[in-house]
Amino acid sequence: MAQISDSTANPVHSASLVKRMIQGVIPALILVIVFLVTAGEPDPEWGKFWRIRPILVLTFAGAMGGVCYYILDYLRYRGGWRMIVAYILSFIVYLFGIWIGFVLGFVGTYWH
Repeated sequence: MAQISDSTANPVHSASLVKRMIQGVIPALILVIVFLVTAGEPDPEWGKFWRIRPILVLTFAGAMGGVCYYILDYLRYRGGWRMIVAYILSFIVYLFGIWIGFVLGFVGTYWH
């Protein structure tokens, strides 16, 4: 019979996945709301609810950035250069996701 190791003694994740997703969503949501508030008058061709799409796409992109941060926890807890790589990689993936979220959220409205 295989022995089960006690993985609760040294947890890999310091926070839950949902907490990390929320931490990714909040900055993305703030960015998109600030952009929408300062954007000015929309084109009448875009419809009444055109703002919903960028909000949904950007919050999803932010949540996926939080998931990436959560997944890379195992590297962060190894310390040394792995920790630095994990932080840099998490940051780059988050910024890339937010950028793609902006593009996909606003395509057809601000970007043609």
